[in-house]
Amino acid sequence: MIRFLLLINKQGQTRLAKYYSSTTTEERISLEGELVRKCLSRTEKHCAILEQGEYKIVYRRYASLYVVIGLDNEESVNELSLLEFIHNIIETLDRYFEDVVLFLITV
Repeated sequence: MIRFLLLINKQGQTRLAKYYSSTTTEERISLEGELVRKCLSRTEKHCAILEQGEYKIVYRRYASLYVVIGLDNEESVNELSLLEFIHNIIETLDRYFEDVVLFLITV
């Protein structure tokens, strides 16, 4: 089950955070800080799936934007389907706001 969805820019600022389980503000700040450090330090050659505490993290980078999804660690979920889900989010943003994909790919 998806526990949270984050949109983070290259500077490490959270642009959107949606949590689907109850967590305290301190836990959210700590989790987001750890995820920013891990995701920003990884190169494109690294796997886009990692484990962080009780969560399994699936992320994808689009130029200056990271889309991060956190799931329950013990569930058997197809991570590749979540990467496709992330891509669909970006395509939807592109259709709604126009030229999002073009901007994200060329930056």
